[in-house]
Formats: sequence, C-alpha cells, structure tokens
Amino acid sequence: MIDRRTFSKALALGAGAAALPLPGHVTQATAAAPGRPAVTVPAVTPGTHTGFAPLKHVRAGVLDIAYAEAGPAHGPVVLCLHGWPYDIHSFVGVAPLLAGLGYRVVVPYLRGHGGTRFLSRRTPRTAEQSAVALDIVALMDALKIEKAVLAGFDWGSRTADVIAALWPGRVKALVSTGGYLVTDVEAQREPAPAAVEHMWWYQWYFATERGKKAMEDPDRRVALCRHVWTLVSPTWHFDDATFERTARAFRNPDYAAIVLHNYRWRIGLVETDPRYGRYEERLAARPAIHVPTVTLDPALDPFTPPGDGAAYRDHFTGPYDHRTLAGVGHNLPQEAPSAFAQAVIDADRL
Repeated sequence: MIDRRTFSKALALGAGAAALPLPGHVTQATAAAPGRPAVTVPAVTPGTHTGFAPLKHVRAGVLDIAYAEAGPAHGPVVLCLHGWPYDIHSFVGVAPLLAGLGYRVVVPYLRGHGGTRFLSRRTPRTAEQSAVALDIVALMDALKIEKAVLAGFDWGSRTADVIAALWPGRVKALVSTGGYLVTDVEAQREPAPAAVEHMWWYQWYFATERGKKAMEDPDRRVALCRHVWTLVSPTWHFDDATFERTARAFRNPDYAAIVLHNYRWRIGLVETDPRYGRYEERLAARPAIHVPTVTLDPALDPFTPPGDGAAYRDHFTGPYDHRTLAGVGHNLPQEAPSAFAQAVIDADRL
C-alpha cells in the first residue's frame, strides 16, 4: 500500500478534484498521441470473469514463479503485478480485455504468494522492494521478454516503479496506481501525523510478536486480510467466492515470512539483505521515472493522497497522464477492470 510518508506530505496539498458519481469513471481523459486514433476498451461489469486458464510455471532467479497468461504469444507484453493482501485475481477482469486487443498478458504470483516457491530452503525469505523487482526482471528474462508495459497496484505499483527507475530499458510504459511508491526507509523512521499512523495500523501490528503470531496462523491471517479488504475498498461488495479464490494464495508456506519482512523492512526494523544493498542505495535517492506513465488514484482508497496526483507528479519526467477514479477503492483493477485496462492501452500509446 502507499508509502505512509508520501501520504503524510500530501495531506498539506488539500482536497483533490471532485469525483464523478459512476464507479470507475475518471476525472480526466487522455488525448490520443498525435496521428494515432484512440482505442476504447470495452466496458465489462466487475465480476464477469472469475478465473484464468491453467497456470504456468517458470524458474526465474531464486524462484519457481507461478503465473497466468492470456492473449497471443507474440503480442506486445503487459505484466500485471498484484499487491497485498491480494493475488493474481485482481486482474481476472483486466487480462481478457487486454488479450482481446492483442496483448500478451502475464500475471505472476509475487514471492510468498500462491504457487510461487523459492527454489532453495537456504534463500532468506526477505521482501525488500528491490528483491521483489528483481524477481520480475528475472521472470522477464526467463520468458525472453525484453520489454513490457508494467501495470500494478500496491506492492505491484512499487515493484513496477522500481523497475522503471532502475532498469528503464525493460519498461515500454508504466501504469502505477497510487503514483510514485518507491520506499524511502530513512524517511519512514520518522513519525507521521496521527491520522496517517492510524491508517497504517496493520504495519504496527506486524511489528509486534502478537501480529507475527496472527500472520503465522493460517486462519487468523485469512480473517485479517478479509478485514483489510473491507476497510480499503468500502463500496466493493465482493462475495465469499471472490475472496476465497484469492485467499488460497495466502496459504503459501512463505506468506507470513514475506509479508512480515516487507512491512518491518519498510520502517527500518530489519536490515536489508546485503545482496540488495546496492539497489536500495540507489532507490534511497528517489530516482525519477522517465518512461511513459499513467498514474491512477482510486478516490475511495484511504491511502490515496489528496491533490489529484500533485504529491508525486515531479517524479515522472516522461510522457505522462493522471486519472482519479470515482467510486473505486484500493483494489482498483478488480473493482474497475475496464478503467484499468484503458489506462494500460493509453500508457502504451503515450
């Protein structure tokens, strides 16, 4: 989820643009690039699609990565990256829309989720932002994907941002929900305003032994994740079957270790694994992102900073568009698949 320091600083910018009444509708529209006609993604009701074709597996870096794939094998590639506490089903409505327009869509389970497994028991179960990003770069190498559109939310946005910042040659275009989410660990050590700290309750919970025990208990962890869904997507009326499809991903044997490390690392409670140190040093400088980018803010997401993207606009120096989506919470691609797919198409055409 969004960096608490970024959100804290954004509070001073005031309220963003007024939201429109239809879920998934945007407060801004993008113009087609000169000489290129606009492409409109078909409207689809959220929940129309519920599953993927049988998953595939590939050895990539330190992982055996499980991933869904849709669309023509030789189409332009879109990598869709999920967040926490979610899984690949956040893109179950997005993937067929993009596949129908000729894209090859790859949706991997991140480390510690679903069918993705570490190849060795000796590999530290860490989840620094650069570690997760390198997993995706390794996946691209394993699938012989030189360059792709990267599109994500939550951990997925952060991962895509990191790749775009450190390895821009691998990124054709970027869709980043929540904007610039590269974590500044040093800044995270400082207290934020009380309202911001309140929203990050689970981060502090995970920092305690009590939270650790809850995450290590499969039933308690699933109940906690469902509670988070209701808080951060207040108008998304998902059913039990929808949640259970995703909750299966939370039973990965490394899930608790990965989630706990990620949130503890962000606030400086655990050290960076030395193998990722040089990447985190570069990210600490908050590098700009130069690739064509569309940023998305879900209007009902409690982590969306006010200001219609102004809090992070200066981090994106290439072709750029920003959209605030009315009536949508944190799990944007699953709540508004057509709007998310449209952002991918438009980012690719900037």
